[in-house]
Amino acid sequence: MKFYMPVRVFDEKDCVKAHAKDIAAFGKKALIVTGRKSAFENGSFDDVTQTLKDTDTEYLVFSAVEENPSVETVFAAKERYENEGIDFVIGIGGGSPMDAAKAIALVLKHPETDPEYLYDNTKDPSALPVVCVPTTCGTGSEVTGVSVLTRHDKKTKISMVHKVFPKLALIDGKYLTGASHTLIVNSAVDALSHLYESVINAKVDDYVRMSAAAGLKLWAMIKPVLLGERDMTEEDRSILMRASALAGMSIAGSGTSLPHALSYVLTYDLSLAHGRAVGYFLPAFMAAAPAEQGNELLRYSGFEDADDLAAFIDKVFGKQDIPEAELDRTYDVVRNNAAKMKSASFEVDEKLLKDIVYDTYNRR
Repeated sequence: MKFYMPVRVFDEKDCVKAHAKDIAAFGKKALIVTGRKSAFENGSFDDVTQTLKDTDTEYLVFSAVEENPSVETVFAAKERYENEGIDFVIGIGGGSPMDAAKAIALVLKHPETDPEYLYDNTKDPSALPVVCVPTTCGTGSEVTGVSVLTRHDKKTKISMVHKVFPKLALIDGKYLTGASHTLIVNSAVDALSHLYESVINAKVDDYVRMSAAAGLKLWAMIKPVLLGERDMTEEDRSILMRASALAGMSIAGSGTSLPHALSYVLTYDLSLAHGRAVGYFLPAFMAAAPAEQGNELLRYSGFEDADDLAAFIDKVFGKQDIPEAELDRTYDVVRNNAAKMKSASFEVDEKLLKDIVYDTYNRR
């Protein structure tokens, strides 16, 4: 067994300011990679830029990262900043800016790159140092080497083959203050799916089980908030961010499985939020999993069984009306992906995959 999680993680209030020297140690000039709005509203951008100013660190800002960032966006950043002498990259936001930051750090290190470089495992995987400041509670991208990018040429999302682990992750629950309930729910269901999929996985080991169990028990503490049964507190925000990071550590050890693979078509074709798309397939996946694995994980996270999970998904998202044609394309894409068909801890043939894909559709 091997547990590889090389990210230095600080999880505390005001940790960006507290670790100014750690940030500044990566160089004299940073590129901040973020989205168009949220980082400027939740205080994270101001905290980062003030810290950079206080340490006399120059910075430039790329704030054009869209939800589900594309390969084209990564290379737009490369073309704009490849001659600016960037020493390191700071990703601020949810999974989209952090994933984009990793890919941008890779291509800035290798100015000769073209888009195929991202998917060629014979190429040099080294990248500029990356610092991540998460402001959502779902992807755990701050502690993984994965960068998931939209491939418009293939009409789906695909992870680049190179692993770019951040050097530093600065986790502060206060950045969830002001986030909409919808964003919290979408992010939290994504984290829940990471925790489940990392264990019900062909590559699972005891270290993954350890981090996933810890994450699920924290996640269960926030379930009443997601259901709207009580308001979110400051402590809740910190707990949920921590659960998300543990979920990220879990998938860094083993990877995701079928719910994530199945979600990408729905996200691309229907612009469905990632957590919602993953959540659509999650109950059927858990019902198909071996009972000794699935039942334990469900209990850790506060569910009696897969039906209880399905009721939760329906409650937080409402009944989701997915056209059958979209499910047909989803089924075909994953059925023809040998690696994804073998990613779960149990054997998945075409019949079982079809059951998982169409289960929610058939029981609406």
